[in-house]
Amino acid sequence: MSVSEVTARVKQVLETGFADVWVSGEVSNLVRASSGHLYLSLKDEGAILKAVVWRGQVPTLAIEPADGLEVICHGRLEVYPPRGTYQLTIDRLHAVGTGTLEARLRKLHAELESEGLFLPERKRRLPAFPRRVAVVTSPSGAAIADFLEAFRSRWRGCEVIVVPSRVQGAGAAEELAAALASTARIVPGVDVVALIRGGGSLEDLWSFNEEVLVRAVAACPIPLVSGVGHEIDVSLCDLAADVRALTPTDAAIRIAPDRVQVIAALGGFAARLQSGLSRRAEMARERLGQFARSRILADPTRLVSERRAVVTERAARLERLARAAVDRAGERLRAAVARLNAGSPLELLARGYAVTTAAGATAPLTSIRSVAAGATIVTQLADGRLQSTVTAIDATPIATQERIAQHAT
Repeated sequence: MSVSEVTARVKQVLETGFADVWVSGEVSNLVRASSGHLYLSLKDEGAILKAVVWRGQVPTLAIEPADGLEVICHGRLEVYPPRGTYQLTIDRLHAVGTGTLEARLRKLHAELESEGLFLPERKRRLPAFPRRVAVVTSPSGAAIADFLEAFRSRWRGCEVIVVPSRVQGAGAAEELAAALASTARIVPGVDVVALIRGGGSLEDLWSFNEEVLVRAVAACPIPLVSGVGHEIDVSLCDLAADVRALTPTDAAIRIAPDRVQVIAALGGFAARLQSGLSRRAEMARERLGQFARSRILADPTRLVSERRAVVTERAARLERLARAAVDRAGERLRAAVARLNAGSPLELLARGYAVTTAAGATAPLTSIRSVAAGATIVTQLADGRLQSTVTAIDATPIATQERIAQHAT
């Protein structure tokens, strides 16, 4: 037989005998091709089996395969003649138990926690009265129905936008992360994002523990509420979100204001406002009564008379002060005039003094050395001037002349 004939018979035997098989093993050498196909190997202690998941089957897988994950797969064996190899074509894949998933979960939790993705100080408060809410979930699941029912029963003054995405299976985490990123581009913008899903097993909820989705939750620029599974289910998305809700219904309760409480609060505000206005009106009424009983309103002319009396008294006082100031100024003026007169040259001349100048000069003579015998001098008296000729000059000082005159007497 030729190689092709042998391979054809092997292909017929294998594909016929192993058209419906379940295989368990550990995933290794996982490769996601650009075409969307997944290539991997299943191994145990004694052998390795190559396997493939075609692109069309990837979204139907219960969980995203990963290296080191213990899985059980369903499919069929197929032979590839050009290479003389065979592989398992997988159409269903499940994790074996929860031990491996829980180990992966603990490891990823420790890594993300060390980066600070779960710190309480990163959490943001939800707006009290959101106007638009984006809900990332499957549009056909029970979670969105529960969310909307709870939301509408509490509050109707808000627009809810559903951003559709798969919530389970291989590739669901990437699809949910892309949906979260798209909420930031909604126009007009949303105030809150809700990431919700109904209950299920750890495998069913595994997409919400995938690193790509947890990081997308932590990076969301809009306050985010995570309501995944039941109350006992805690996913890594719950820990990274701003608010963790126990269920999708609880997520709606945490986002939507309670209409009954808001109405009651408004009623209380209205009562307080009415009471406050009544008190202010009563106080204003009392003040008006006091004004009505006051002297000003009882006899307005009395106030005018009192003011007129005050003005008259102050005018009289001002007049007295002005008169006294004028008298004091007159006394100071007269004293100044007296002092000026006392030092006036005319006053000195009237008392017998004279001013003598050389003829034709203006400066008074102060020394006998300024004139000579025969010079003409002019003497200024109080009532006129005398013109004289110097016949002699006596150089005796005035003090000596006064002593001579005293001895003569």
